[in-house]
Amino acid sequence: MKELKWILGSQSPRRKELLAGIGVEFEVRVKDTEEIYPPSLPAEEVPEYLAKLKADALLPDLTEHEAVICSDTVVILDGKILGKPFDYEDARQMLSKLSGRKHTVITGVFIGSKTKSVSFSERTEVEFETLSDEEIKFYIEKYMPFDKAGSYGVQEWIGYVAVKRMEGTYTNVMGLPTNRLYNELKKFTANK
Repeated sequence: MKELKWILGSQSPRRKELLAGIGVEFEVRVKDTEEIYPPSLPAEEVPEYLAKLKADALLPDLTEHEAVICSDTVVILDGKILGKPFDYEDARQMLSKLSGRKHTVITGVFIGSKTKSVSFSERTEVEFETLSDEEIKFYIEKYMPFDKAGSYGVQEWIGYVAVKRMEGTYTNVMGLPTNRLYNELKKFTANK
């Protein structure tokens, strides 16, 4: 993996931590990209679509020795995407909907260079305990989850106390499916 210079197309502290955690040296580069997807696109396909959209903004500026990694994570409940909350009330409503229920977290990843690209999605099913209004209020006020899909970060307090069961990978819910990504990066560099 060392023969390429890796570019992470994300400012997310969690994604930086996860990518560094699997031993990848990288530089962060981002371009403002309007994250808009076709309304007819199935919710499950949105993360991969948005990951590619972010990468498309960076690809033209890459040198032949660079490759970009971009990703996007969505929380899906009842077939609908729960994005990042606009404000306190929006976050409260989202967490109230997730309380005591199962939901799906999908992260789409795009890896690309000047000559090739690959994209994939990983899915994790998450079941929440029932949360009281006081617990939801405490979490929002203390952790301010306004930059997080579905209004929560699994690596924070709410992940410790509310996640009852999970099927799939934990790091996927954090925003980067590290096991799959590591293996895809190995394949990407092996097949020049």
